[in-house]
Amino acid sequence: MPTQPDYVRISDAYAAAIVAGTLKPGDKLPSIAEMTERYKVGATTIKMVLVRLEARRLVRRHQGKGTFVEPRDRWLLPDDEDEPMIEI
Repeated sequence: MPTQPDYVRISDAYAAAIVAGTLKPGDKLPSIAEMTERYKVGATTIKMVLVRLEARRLVRRHQGKGTFVEPRDRWLLPDDEDEPMIEI
């Protein structure tokens, strides 16, 4: 049983992939429907994931087009790795 809510666990996984360079600026994230199927969670949970990533400026959502990784100079990351990322 996870100790964190699903939206935190999933958004942290995407944030880690973005910071590590696995997902690069301009890359498109899977759709909400694809993420709900992949993670076996509801659409509301995935929307919370995207809001959390967008609050950190890691991604930008474009109505009707999708969600895309932002350039590194836009990201809001903690100064120290021991500090948690911004919570919303």
